[in-house]
Amino acid sequence: MQRNRQMAIGRKKFNMDPKKGIHFLIDSSLLKNTSGDIGKFLYKGEGLNKTAIGDYLGERDDFNIEVLHAFLELHEFTDLNLVQALRQFLWSFRLPGEAQKIDRMMEAFAQRYCRCNPGVFQSTDTCYVLSFAVIMLNTSLHNPNVKDKPSVQRFTAMNRGINDGGDLPDELLRNLYDSIKNEPFKIPEDDGNDLTHTFFNPDREGWLLKLGGGRVKTWKRRWFILTDNCLYYFEFTTDKEPRGIIPLENLSIREVEDSKKPNCFELFIPDHKDQVIKACKTEADGRVVEGNHTFYRISAPTAEEKDEWINSIKAAISKDPFYEMLASRKKRVSSLKGL
Repeated sequence: MQRNRQMAIGRKKFNMDPKKGIHFLIDSSLLKNTSGDIGKFLYKGEGLNKTAIGDYLGERDDFNIEVLHAFLELHEFTDLNLVQALRQFLWSFRLPGEAQKIDRMMEAFAQRYCRCNPGVFQSTDTCYVLSFAVIMLNTSLHNPNVKDKPSVQRFTAMNRGINDGGDLPDELLRNLYDSIKNEPFKIPEDDGNDLTHTFFNPDREGWLLKLGGGRVKTWKRRWFILTDNCLYYFEFTTDKEPRGIIPLENLSIREVEDSKKPNCFELFIPDHKDQVIKACKTEADGRVVEGNHTFYRISAPTAEEKDEWINSIKAAISKDPFYEMLASRKKRVSSLKGL
């Protein structure tokens, strides 16, 4: 009875913070501190949040990479075509947003697929490139925002020469195309989270510290997701609804120094330093209210992550042409006033 209770606590801790959850389970003698045992625990996935599984498997520590390979050893891909194998793999966790994490995971997948199916591809690089092409095809064919749907001919042409300089058989590519066209990838939904589709494969996600906007300025750790020109933040990775939403339209971003926290950057409205940013947040009682920030100050865990977040947000920020026109008009008026 005690063991079951400890296991339930460990799962809950894992869903909130994967590394802490694993340490708790090891300290409680419920998991062995081996990549094989932890890989099996994640593969079974009982009561585990699939976002948290993806987050843990994507880490770059040597031990996490060992766990990723142990996790993949439990997937049997023999005699499956690439789409069937990807369906199985991408259902067992939720793909993280960061490119480096996706790169490590897809590299490990390609190695495992090629070991299970020797001779299908000339190299793991071919499998890796084609896996990405299939994931992108899935998005292009089934995302309503993509108007220009690729044909099977375009998909085949795009993948010419990827088999160590040679071409893959047309029939293989056609079968992969038809499989994705007829049935999109199923994306894991955690706890019936209806926002999962919004947050699948975002531009970037991770833990950051955010300076509060109240009278007493406190730093709070939040899980941030950047997608669709918005920055969402959650208290835990398991939350069904974000605590806050910051639309990035017309915002700018800059690095700042802060006396209390390192690696800081700020979101602000250029030329309007006292204007409240258009955003919303959820209060503790569930009410959704307008935010009261004139700027958002955020601290990243490392200088490298700060630069990556700044670059990702800069790429996502969109400008409203009307706003630009208005801003230039205001500038002209204020310069005329000075004459």
